Amino acid sequence: MPASATKSLRVAVLADSDTRWKWGALTAKRLIPNESDNSDVRLDGYLLRGRATPTARQLQEVGVHADSLREVTAVEFLRAMEAGPEGPEGTESYDILVLSLVGGGVQAMLHGLRSAFAGREKRPVVVTGYVGVVYEKLADGLLLRHGADLVLANSRQDADRFRAVYDGVGADSSSVTEVALPFLGGEPYEGEHEPYTVVFAAQPSVPESRKDRTYLLNRLIRHARQHPEREVLLKLRSKPGEHTTHIEELPYQKLVQGKDVPANFRLVYGHMGEVLDRTDLMVTVSSTAALEALHRRIPTVVLTDLGVRETLGNHHFVGSGCLASWDQLDAGHRPVPDAEWVSRQGVAADGSYATAFDAGRQRIAKLLGRPGGLPPLNPYYTPETAPGYLPGILARHHLGPDGVPLPGAPAADKAPGPVRQIVRRAARGAYRHGVQRVAPVIRRMGEL
Repeated sequence: MPASATKSLRVAVLADSDTRWKWGALTAKRLIPNESDNSDVRLDGYLLRGRATPTARQLQEVGVHADSLREVTAVEFLRAMEAGPEGPEGTESYDILVLSLVGGGVQAMLHGLRSAFAGREKRPVVVTGYVGVVYEKLADGLLLRHGADLVLANSRQDADRFRAVYDGVGADSSSVTEVALPFLGGEPYEGEHEPYTVVFAAQPSVPESRKDRTYLLNRLIRHARQHPEREVLLKLRSKPGEHTTHIEELPYQKLVQGKDVPANFRLVYGHMGEVLDRTDLMVTVSSTAALEALHRRIPTVVLTDLGVRETLGNHHFVGSGCLASWDQLDAGHRPVPDAEWVSRQGVAADGSYATAFDAGRQRIAKLLGRPGGLPPLNPYYTPETAPGYLPGILARHHLGPDGVPLPGAPAADKAPGPVRQIVRRAARGAYRHGVQRVAPVIRRMGEL
């Protein structure tokens, strides 16, 4: 049935972290076909239970709201998709389903959904993609996402790379759809604020080592001392004990403890868009915040102090005109981005952002209106093409090689009671304590 003929559009998003919830929910909203009225759209959110399941504070900071939001296991989610948005007795399917997960999670859900929708006359249009810059595991991540109806590319460059990978292994590349990052926005930069504000966008796992993270922190503090007339902000992604998309073993909040910092240096949380409203210079190693800043024409620097390396992700910015060191910034350097590079990255600083999702909307409208419904999901990886790889990915989500839940898979039929919730929170806290405190100590001992 065409989108324009439906009384309301039903959309579901499955995410496994705060940043992926933000990407998935905003992507879902931007992909609603033009014929549909946003007021007639129902968005249901599902948070995949795991180490990075967002806290209430993180969800509040993201600022993206849904009509319903609940935490689920993979098997609970598949049962919900079988039932449809009307509940256990419902027969209606969702219209659009966005899988905002790591690659292995996407692959497991594609196989699980293929099994769950077997024999159904209608299934949702399944969409997936990447939260930000794709600078590592390109082939691995893409092939794990193959099988979705739309595999979103956030830029022209990514779309070309994605199609080349799929075509190169003989997989269908028609699912690759060029869009842009869904969280770009805000007013263009119009000149310096009072006070002039420098923002360093921290990343949970880049760089990884204590030495490198301490170096960056010290240089930021040093910049604040050298420029007392400036406000220097360290923008943090999460508070200690919280996890985001990547594990953060050495939070800057702990590294700064005991340091003598100048009065114009501060740690800040909050929505990145609100921080950018007062930013005059964005500094990062390779955060997606750089693209957000470039979209608003805010001067942006990608640091070279630790080298230009694939492990840091800053190699992605070669040719951008944004690469510079702290020494250059201390001396007053102002970067000038390369217009052609910016254009290929989907930054849409030229005002084209309003149409960036048109191709995605048109494709979804066409799929929703396809006579006879959609064919079964068809991932590249199968028990025949990847017998030594796929079963392990599925088993991690308690699915068998055919995508059917394994016997004894955890899938409660009702919300956990208060005791179970307390135990779950304690277990998650113990895990995070182990990651952030115990594991680094064990590694240091091993290096002695």
